[in-house]
Amino acid sequence: MINILIVDDDKSMREFLELILKRERYNVTCAKDGADALLLLKESFFDLIITDLMMPAINGLELLKKAKELHPDVKIIMITAFGTIETAIEAIKLGAYDYITKPFNIDDLRLRIRRALESQRIEHENIMLKQKLGIMDGKWDIIGVSNAMQEVFNLIERVKDTKTNVLIYGESGTGKELVARAVHYQGTRKNKPFIPINCGAIPENLVESELFGHKRGAFTGAVENKKGLFIEADGGTVFLDEISELPLQAQVKLLRAIQDKMIKPIGDTAEYAVDVRIISATNKNLKELVKNSRFREDLFYRLNVIQIEMKPLRERKDDILPLARYFLDKYNKEFGKGVKDFSKETIDILKSYYYPGNVRELENIVERAVAIESSPVILPESLPPDIMHTVMESRDKGYTLNDIAVRFNGVIDNLLNTIEKSLIEEALKSCSGDRTKACSLLGIPMRSLRYRIKKYNILG
Repeated sequence: MINILIVDDDKSMREFLELILKRERYNVTCAKDGADALLLLKESFFDLIITDLMMPAINGLELLKKAKELHPDVKIIMITAFGTIETAIEAIKLGAYDYITKPFNIDDLRLRIRRALESQRIEHENIMLKQKLGIMDGKWDIIGVSNAMQEVFNLIERVKDTKTNVLIYGESGTGKELVARAVHYQGTRKNKPFIPINCGAIPENLVESELFGHKRGAFTGAVENKKGLFIEADGGTVFLDEISELPLQAQVKLLRAIQDKMIKPIGDTAEYAVDVRIISATNKNLKELVKNSRFREDLFYRLNVIQIEMKPLRERKDDILPLARYFLDKYNKEFGKGVKDFSKETIDILKSYYYPGNVRELENIVERAVAIESSPVILPESLPPDIMHTVMESRDKGYTLNDIAVRFNGVIDNLLNTIEKSLIEEALKSCSGDRTKACSLLGIPMRSLRYRIKKYNILG
């Protein structure tokens, strides 16, 4: 069902548009002014907003700006009886899809609405398709629009068809295995095996057997012959994750396999030729480990021919929102949910967070939020409680207006309304209820004062 919000201070116009659009089988909600509309936008998602331009307090252009902050993808059609070329240009610049002047033709309005919704549908389909194909402004199964990720994509493209060994640096959760898989599956070895090995997860006494295999009876428990992972990966790629955890004895055997392109299973007298490309990954500084004699220098240079660095997520902020929306789509499908997007306040929090767990942590955050969210957009309350605390604690300077909005979970309008009401009451009190004097004191016209007195139900 398409959700449309009509915003107009003219009751007859609201009712007229509501009647027309309900006949078109749209789900229609009406707001009597911009302030009323903003409250609705914070609680609900709308595909299209049709708003009047000239309204008290919050006019159509102000509503347009705030609506786009809350829901960047929403389509907005402006309607006004006071149209000028300058106003139309300003509206389009601020993100309005279309601009109509009164009196308007009903069929023309219907057509413009259909065009706006069709434009939105195509945009959403393009995003979903890119996400499905794993090319959200990036390539393969890696999401990234930042300059750091573009450099990674460029390196993958340049090394994918070579036999050169690759070493991928990066903190845990940055996507090192995704890069390794991209190098393999986009290159000439894509039809051969890709064998991932977590060097830190294999017991030290079994590392050599896992990598190079063994003969039956070679040691206690070796009840049958075992192919090593290097033989299974022949012609393809071996991905050695957490290479820094490889024991020194196994490092010697690995170095020999790289140099001679031969491996010898434990207990075997024969050697076997293997053709494998080695891609390694580490979250530690291998040069420091070499200095401390915890990693062989000769092996380091054999592995570190091409170096790819995966920056932590906190250093590539541009990737946070595309990744979050990718995970939103993933878990919407998995949980059978229909969450449309993230609220503006939630986006601000996600962009401000430090992400010690990197992309993996962001995915967990979005998974949790989708699972528990009951509104059309992800609200800050659906984020893990410690994230808000961490974001606010990390600020070592005074809060900006945006920070206050985040801190108050998006109720900044309520805070400002409270302040405004208090100022008006104080002005009326100091002027003994004389509205003309209160207007002069506040610096606002009588019309604005009357509107606010009615809005806040101020007595006197």
